[in-house]
Amino acid sequence: MLAGLLIVFPLIAALLVFMAKGKGARNLALGFSILQFALSLVALFQFKHNPTSHHLLLNCTWVKSLGINFAVGLDGFAMLLVLLTTFLVPLIIVTSFKNTYEKENIFYGLILLMQMALVGVFMANDGFLFYVFWELALIPIYFICLMWGGENRGKITFKFFVYTLLGSLFMLVGLVYLYNNSMSLAGTKSWAIQDLINSGRSLGEGQQSIIFWLIFIAFAIKMPIFPFHTWQPDTYVTAPTQGTMLLSGIMAKMGTFGVMKWLLPIVPMGIEKWGGFAIGLSIVGVIYGSCIAIVQKDYKRLIAYSSFAHVGLIGAGILTATAQGLQGAMLQMVAHGINAVGLFLIADILLRHTGTRDIDKLGGIRSMNGNFAVLFLIVMLGAVALPLTSGFPGEFLLINGVFQFSATAAAFAGLSVILGAVYMLRSYQSIMLGDRKDSNITFGSLDGSDKAVLIIICAAIIAFGVYPKALTDITEPAVKALMQNLK
Repeated sequence: MLAGLLIVFPLIAALLVFMAKGKGARNLALGFSILQFALSLVALFQFKHNPTSHHLLLNCTWVKSLGINFAVGLDGFAMLLVLLTTFLVPLIIVTSFKNTYEKENIFYGLILLMQMALVGVFMANDGFLFYVFWELALIPIYFICLMWGGENRGKITFKFFVYTLLGSLFMLVGLVYLYNNSMSLAGTKSWAIQDLINSGRSLGEGQQSIIFWLIFIAFAIKMPIFPFHTWQPDTYVTAPTQGTMLLSGIMAKMGTFGVMKWLLPIVPMGIEKWGGFAIGLSIVGVIYGSCIAIVQKDYKRLIAYSSFAHVGLIGAGILTATAQGLQGAMLQMVAHGINAVGLFLIADILLRHTGTRDIDKLGGIRSMNGNFAVLFLIVMLGAVALPLTSGFPGEFLLINGVFQFSATAAAFAGLSVILGAVYMLRSYQSIMLGDRKDSNITFGSLDGSDKAVLIIICAAIIAFGVYPKALTDITEPAVKALMQNLK
């Protein structure tokens, strides 16, 4: 019951918000998103006391003749990402309070609709259902970017849509192949995740290699991983701030989660043969994204390339198929999601207060608003993975996992720590410290909504950095089960 409610509730909420008028849509969306977070906390309480509770699972026949079930559930991986999603969506809604959007009911309704699809992706235990939610998540963000994005949004959003849709079609072909090779206990073809895993493992190395690339391309585009990333920087910059937060903070996790839950157990021989090459692509993306971030002048574009680099390291850690890599990936998904929302909010605050995101035109803001300087500093330190911030445990475990795969690969992956510190610290210094470069630029007090969100994000960065066990306790059983399944 609870598992189904986590998906149905945001859908009903979205429909109600679509029908609301004026400012009521914004307040209604915030209220519903907070209730959704409360539901996820109830699910966490149930999960900790009884992880196999029937309340956390739902399996109903959908299309019996094709072996399709509406099967959803919460394991450790899904539980953590559902918590991340339901925690971030209310914050994302609050960050929009100082922006003026036309047709607010549609804007906020689309955010809740996307939340429903994201939760569905993380909870799906049926391959066809997973694909349906995967595609549904694309529709709301496409319209958010198209209707409320910046300049050239039509061309850029179309590129994003085509990229992700094309990748999804590759994945569908791979899933259909697995389905046609599957056999349930009842002796019929099935889309159930365990039946697809059994189907994949029954294939030879050549067939698994083909399935690996068909499915991996879809996940690589969504994360994204080099060279499937070309849609990302422009889309992140052009999208409205809340759209960018959804894309970077949550939607990118669809790809990393997909590799972990679906790809690794389905094609172990494909991972063994091609995983090293995919890790290489991920590490190339880490270095490439970091180097490009260093030379950026637009702070939002700098963060976009930073996000690309961080997700590349997560992908590399997962593909090592080590316990440290998997656990580090889960921790870093949470840390990256929280940091991304904070950093893109900071970019939006800078634009609203100063009229520019050009790093070369900014400076001396610390002397105009010391509170903002402190909050900005904490978020920035979390992004560079300073010890005792949320970014450190995950990044440490990821590099450890990559080291177990290859010391050389770990050395190159470790460059992300140095390069990240370079562009983050230098941008903070240019924006916040020194003298004002333009006497016409002023920076007043933070709005209450902006300050509240930044304080919550900073608290989470410190809390999960000091006590990561709160997160690892949720995912550790799932990591152990996956490692056992990979043997």
